[in-house]
Amino acid sequence: MTDQLIAQARNLLEGQIDFQGQKKAELFTSFSLAGFGLVALLVGYIQQDIYLTLWLGLLGTFITFVAVVPPWPFYNKNPEAWLPAANGLTGIGIEVDGKKIN
Repeated sequence: MTDQLIAQARNLLEGQIDFQGQKKAELFTSFSLAGFGLVALLVGYIQQDIYLTLWLGLLGTFITFVAVVPPWPFYNKNPEAWLPAANGLTGIGIEVDGKKIN
């Protein structure tokens, strides 16, 4: 039972996402920070309040952080199929120009 809990905690904390998930996270981060920054700047300018600008920018950064940093399941919809580990004694068996390299 304890091993199962440790394995589940490890899977949650490892943060594995696939390459398409990384791209989604990067695009979301860029657009959301730019959007929140623009909104914070406009609201702060209209209200003539620098503290409001800073707090709105901080809120946008926090929302972006919560949306991007945890390994949400939609960031891992296309996992990569990795090759199995090769035995260290037999070598990898790469062929270059028809010759096997060990």
